[in-house]
Amino acid sequence: MEEGAGLDIRHLQYFLEVARLRSFTKAAQSMFITQPTISKTIKSLEDELGVTLFDRTGKRIELTDAGKVIELQAQAIVKSFQSLSSELSDLMNLKKGHIRIGLPPMVGSSFFPRVIGEFHKAYPDVTIQLFEDGAKKVERDVGAGALDIGVIVLPASGDMFETFLFVEEKLNLLVHPTHALAERKEVSLSALAEEAFVLFRKDFTLHDRIIAECIRAGFQPRVVYESSQWDLISEMVAANLGVALLPEAICRDLDSERLRVLPLVDPVIPWHLGMIWQKDRYLSFAAREWISFTQKLLRTEYGSK
Repeated sequence: MEEGAGLDIRHLQYFLEVARLRSFTKAAQSMFITQPTISKTIKSLEDELGVTLFDRTGKRIELTDAGKVIELQAQAIVKSFQSLSSELSDLMNLKKGHIRIGLPPMVGSSFFPRVIGEFHKAYPDVTIQLFEDGAKKVERDVGAGALDIGVIVLPASGDMFETFLFVEEKLNLLVHPTHALAERKEVSLSALAEEAFVLFRKDFTLHDRIIAECIRAGFQPRVVYESSQWDLISEMVAANLGVALLPEAICRDLDSERLRVLPLVDPVIPWHLGMIWQKDRYLSFAAREWISFTQKLLRTEYGSK
């Protein structure tokens, strides 16, 4: 849509991106435009509506009361416009499109490079934009419509999503080869009460899940380090700085000379991966094809039911 007088759908999209990221700079990067462009657009939107949308006085910008009201309306308008655009593309049967997919970092590296490669061969005119974030943020962004599809550690927290389970695994214990538990056949969680834990950051589902299971087993885990990168976590264990709980898929590729991988029992902590998308949102041709394509490929590859 060309720039012009009056309200432009892109103005609302820019506003929503600033509201989501609480930053003009980050919103500009996300929308592939310059910061002055986005600042000028928000200012013209404020002039058009006669209200201030953002409080710019603090360290980070916040929505005003008027901004919060506009945000709800803008989300509905943009969602309707996206549905209209997607339906028109389908009618024209262009087999083109753009898909925004959210992946937790360890999921992206372990499962998706080949899937994306195969999909690109089948649909060369569909572009894919990947966003790497913890599963909690991926779920929030799919719910808000900022992502079309996400991959998360199931179960999802809300009932607004369709889900497709493609990996059913469990967490293993990772220890240094000289650790007192290193020669055990299996280890119960309660045996780790005195250990130092290397854990995923708070925005990862596994962070809360592991802590909750430790508390249920009768102790509060002593966390010495948190990271978003599974390879850094395994390196910390290899340096004998603590123990970690990582999914089987990650553990399969680790160096057995530098690390010991042991089954965790009592309890077994499941690690179920699934794709999610909004139930009530119109999915574009490209997004529907991605879901169908990956379901077939991942069922074959990982034996999902």
